[in-house]
Amino acid sequence: MRLLDLQPLVRLRDEFRQSMRRLLADLCRELSADHADLARECRLPIDLFDSLRSSFAIEAYSNWKMIGWIEALNDLVYFLDVLTQLRLDRDRADFAAQLFDECQEKFFEHGYFDDLFPTGKPHAGGLEKRLFALCCRLAQELIQESLWFDPAVPVTWCRQRKMMRWEVCGNLKENFEKAELAGMLSVDITGGWCKAPSDVGRALRRSSGLVEFRVEPTGVTMKTGKVVSSIWSRCGEKGQWEWAYHPPVFAIYRDHETVTVGPTLVYGKDRQPRTVQSTDQRSVDRIARAWQTIQLAWPEGHEVVALLTSRIVPLQAKGVVSFSYRHRPGLSFINCFDRGNLDLIDDLIHENSHHHLNLLLRKYVMYRGDHNQQIFYSPWRRSLRPLRGILHATFTFTMGALLFERLSLWGSGLRGAVRWEKAGLTQRDLQRAHFRCLEEIESVRHSLQDLHYADHHLGWLTGSGRRLVEQLAEAIDQVEHESKRFRDEVERSRFGSALRKHIKELRQARQTYGPVRLSKI
Repeated sequence: MRLLDLQPLVRLRDEFRQSMRRLLADLCRELSADHADLARECRLPIDLFDSLRSSFAIEAYSNWKMIGWIEALNDLVYFLDVLTQLRLDRDRADFAAQLFDECQEKFFEHGYFDDLFPTGKPHAGGLEKRLFALCCRLAQELIQESLWFDPAVPVTWCRQRKMMRWEVCGNLKENFEKAELAGMLSVDITGGWCKAPSDVGRALRRSSGLVEFRVEPTGVTMKTGKVVSSIWSRCGEKGQWEWAYHPPVFAIYRDHETVTVGPTLVYGKDRQPRTVQSTDQRSVDRIARAWQTIQLAWPEGHEVVALLTSRIVPLQAKGVVSFSYRHRPGLSFINCFDRGNLDLIDDLIHENSHHHLNLLLRKYVMYRGDHNQQIFYSPWRRSLRPLRGILHATFTFTMGALLFERLSLWGSGLRGAVRWEKAGLTQRDLQRAHFRCLEEIESVRHSLQDLHYADHHLGWLTGSGRRLVEQLAEAIDQVEHESKRFRDEVERSRFGSALRKHIKELRQARQTYGPVRLSKI
């Protein structure tokens, strides 16, 4: 499969949907067969989760919210299994050491490591208690989220079991990972949400967001303090929201191409999430214009973005780069405040490229073992990174080089100047696009050498990994050939010294972190 071939990617996405649906069924069976007692301790409604599986259309199984929920359930089952093993293991110190290493490799995107090993050491003392507390927390989060995919499902489930009331502990505090506002319920999988009435909002502030949800045969209510409020009630077959429902905010909404925009995640000076706030229309418009610019300048790349990116969360975060999560495909956190329009276009492509490679990695094994050793120099981070980090960076920045080459062509000439201005870009942006293209060519070539070494000398890449690296090399060859038309111009411009400095730094890094050093590892 070539990098930007759309139909193979569509097939991969469809296979992914089927595999996630099977995974959910398998997880429910495993909970019932192997962890029934622990599931009861955590108050997990396994049959409700299985009912949800049956209620979703197959298209839901590539939605960022649904996948995040299934992945969290998968993590819970893993930790329940670990807890079972821990209770049987006599050598808890050795067990803790093994779990310590495994969490560092498997859960580098999550906070699980800090939950289990808060001191940063593999201490066995209190591990069982911490592990059970983590399982209970994950279970509570899963149960709360399961109520709002489709409230009719838990209400029907409650009625069929002749339960007068099912009480679920939860909270409506702001959520940084999913960018959810305090006092809001993220409902269904479209990006819609419900806002608590003002009196409920005041009660939530007094209770620090802690609530009790009550599922009954006629609907779902919420209690916080002394305030009880109806959220959803059965009305005919569909039911109705009693809280004010807000439809999703769309940056793009046409045919089968939809992109929603979530609330804005605001960071403090310490570069840590501080709060979540509503997104203003200006940010939505900027995202829409950047998206349309990609479509006009690089139609082939746009098709892949339209397939794999479905939701964007703006970041208001000085000095914080855009990011995404493997376990939430299609959800991109994009810095819309601290960067210009050219950077916004670049970030949309960059985060989509992570979604792209993550989809490939779900299908193909690219490397043998996790190889978490930080031994390869990253031209982008200017630090040592593990193999998976270098593979991700090489892939995403190859896509960036392709983008900048296409933008450079699209913005050239008299007609290009008009298009460029309409896209909200300046002539300096055009010069930067030229420079960034050449900069990424040099960086990608550096990392391609390391990937070649990892393959042919260390034997770490599989056949699929080797083919991917070969395709990346072919793509960067093509970009380098096309970039010759503006290389002299860049070298004479204000960016010339920066390019020469970058090349010099890469040569120095090759001498310091090159094959001679790697061969000794």
